Amino acid sequence: MIIGTETKVKAGTQPRGKTIAYWTVTLLLAAAITLSGIGQLMQLGGNVELVANLGYPLYVMTILGVWKVLGAVALVVPRFPRLKEWTHAGIFFLMTGAAFSHAFAGDDGDYGFSVILPLGYAALNIASWALRPSSRTL
Repeated sequence: MIIGTETKVKAGTQPRGKTIAYWTVTLLLAAAITLSGIGQLMQLGGNVELVANLGYPLYVMTILGVWKVLGAVALVVPRFPRLKEWTHAGIFFLMTGAAFSHAFAGDDGDYGFSVILPLGYAALNIASWALRPSSRTL
């Protein structure tokens, strides 16, 4: 009986390396999304020119900034697996949409940076979602 109990407990836990990888990727993603959202809310770092070059109205920065900050919080708070699923989906659509917006507007930046950066964030998002522990799945 004791061996069966130990086996059951170990089967429900995640390997330590995968847990470290999950938190590393997730915290990096949350930090990047938070900083980006704050930059948009405060209209810092060329965000106004960036949005204007794409042809979007400036109020889009406020909307995206709020959603990014809330999404970053949702990624790191405990529990709420359904909210986390929606957050991952939202970040994926936001970042791929940003990459496509820049590509279609011909505003890809130096060496394609304006397309590559959001796709990098989308890749971090996919990695975070794929590495998530079973407690954060539906």
